[in-house]
Amino acid sequence: MALWAARLGAQEADTTTKVRLNGFVDTYYAYDFSRPADGERRFTTQSVRHDEANINLAWLGATVERRRVRARFALQAGTSVQSNYSAEPRTGATSGPDLARIIQEAVVGVKVSDKLWIDGGIYYSYIGLESWASSDNLAYTRSLVADYSPYYLSGVKLSWSVTPKLSAQLHLTNGWQNISENNRSKAIGSRIDYTVSPRTTLSYANFFGNERPNGRRSAVRVFNQVMARGSLSNGFQWQGQADVGQQQGRSWYGVAAIAGQPISARVALIARLERYSDPDQVILATEAPQGFTGTAASLGLDLTVDTGVRWRSELKGIRTTVPLFPDATESRRAPNTAALVTSLSFTF
Repeated sequence: MALWAARLGAQEADTTTKVRLNGFVDTYYAYDFSRPADGERRFTTQSVRHDEANINLAWLGATVERRRVRARFALQAGTSVQSNYSAEPRTGATSGPDLARIIQEAVVGVKVSDKLWIDGGIYYSYIGLESWASSDNLAYTRSLVADYSPYYLSGVKLSWSVTPKLSAQLHLTNGWQNISENNRSKAIGSRIDYTVSPRTTLSYANFFGNERPNGRRSAVRVFNQVMARGSLSNGFQWQGQADVGQQQGRSWYGVAAIAGQPISARVALIARLERYSDPDQVILATEAPQGFTGTAASLGLDLTVDTGVRWRSELKGIRTTVPLFPDATESRRAPNTAALVTSLSFTF
């Protein structure tokens, strides 16, 4: 008993708290060659406004660390926030996007053992290779597979460092990118990351959950994803992923490959090729009965201006199998479009 009390006392005595403030501002100008009349660029959640200077994402946060406790709280705003949180369910007087969209993360974690953490709250999604903040990604804009899979989740997760090369996660969440509940079901998901070598990592993630709202017959969404990323000694970076999902006999898939090559200490070229298909409109709703099936490519130029400051420009084109992009008069639709985006961001 005395030994147990001594250990507990030692743990309680170790209350050193490290607090770090950080933030991010991503400004942009986008020109969509379709010139949408309402100024809303189609089939993207990033830099969504046409022919105007705006804020894609700005956030201010704080992280707290103790020996057995960690937490992060961050507030956010921007046009990407407006776009991504527009589908938040409203199922009562206190739910919906009004509050949800300004909270980027509000998560607290406890260290259960040397290799196991449990975290709960609102947190970044475990799905995919592309982050919410553009500064963390190879390409400035997001791939379609990133835009149409969760950026954020609300729930509980277990993180297990199995070995120095292998880590695993298990998640219990409210659902597919929603903070407020819209049904009586919960979703589960997992992720595994394996470091093949110091320069190569392989990953797998999945998701299972009923995404039908109350009052409708349940339909379990099954989603699987494989990912790989790596680098070479000359600074070349690459990543690729393939997604496939199914819900009530209807399916969708997406693939993306991105590569980046530095051409100097401050300048890099970025290229991407991708395809996304959701003919049954499980994830991506369109005005055409054939749904969305399209191929996209982009080419970007990144310039590191100063510490934490990046100027990133990207030209991206999309071609779909049916006309989906309205022109400036909305009198006709085209099967293809292109957009030029330039961004100046600051991370601190």
